[in-house]
Amino acid sequence: MTAPARLAMVAVLALMALPAAARPIGAPGGSGPYPAIAEALDDAPGHTLYRPARLPGERLPLVLWGNGGCRDNGLAASHFLREIASHGYVVIANGRPRAESPVAERLPEQPPPGGAPPPQRATPDETSVSQMLAGIDLATRGRLARHVDGKRIAAMGHSCGGLQALAAGADRRVATVVAFNSGVYNRPGSGLSGVSIGKDDLLKLHGPVAYFIGGPGDIAHANAADDVRRLAHVPVFEGNLPVGHGGTFALANGGDWGRVAVAWLDWQLKRRAEAGRWFTGADCRLCTTFGWTITRKQFPETP
Repeated sequence: MTAPARLAMVAVLALMALPAAARPIGAPGGSGPYPAIAEALDDAPGHTLYRPARLPGERLPLVLWGNGGCRDNGLAASHFLREIASHGYVVIANGRPRAESPVAERLPEQPPPGGAPPPQRATPDETSVSQMLAGIDLATRGRLARHVDGKRIAAMGHSCGGLQALAAGADRRVATVVAFNSGVYNRPGSGLSGVSIGKDDLLKLHGPVAYFIGGPGDIAHANAADDVRRLAHVPVFEGNLPVGHGGTFALANGGDWGRVAVAWLDWQLKRRAEAGRWFTGADCRLCTTFGWTITRKQFPETP
């Protein structure tokens, strides 16, 4: 049987097993051992679900996701989120599944560092921090409850969604936070987002935090660097790769952003020592390969 045929069969089997309130979107994807699907949820229209097409027997960690621009489109980072789910995670993304872009063959050319910031947005954020945290109850109290481990939860997001994740990280149920191309604004009110978070709110974080930033050309670069400088009470990792503010979400399986996200989650939520070697030690994978520049604070020497 060819690979496309196998994927199609997985999708059919998954559809046959679905409750009436869930509708799959697109073919299964991701490079992990559990080809993953996106789902529209009729009983939770403000969210989009990503999960292995055939759920394994053990309970899976939960990942909460906030979109760039805090947009109401749960398919905005679909290739990246299928990749996460394919490695054995349940993902609840903010936003209904509105539109999915095809996989990009390459990243767009990046503007030079220090370019003009984007104009202020006149409309309010389309999604919220409370909406992100509502994904916990959606996953742990509904029909997914027997598949989700409510004690292993990460909050992640891109740009404005990264601010949502940092704000959600104050919730004691969230074990770790990952902010992509994001950081709390150095000047309150200077950015596009309406997320209510200031620098003092970083003190509410209680677990390890990772920032993955697109280099000096990323408009979030200075904000993230300042967050990292201020964080002195939790382990914090900052990785910079010069790909710009859009990151690599549009590439197959989320590109570099997909790889580092899976490694971080596998280390933090699944306690896999091999995954920790991406980030720890003088010869960590991101220290020595791929063109990353890293900063670490309050960090373990070994995974």
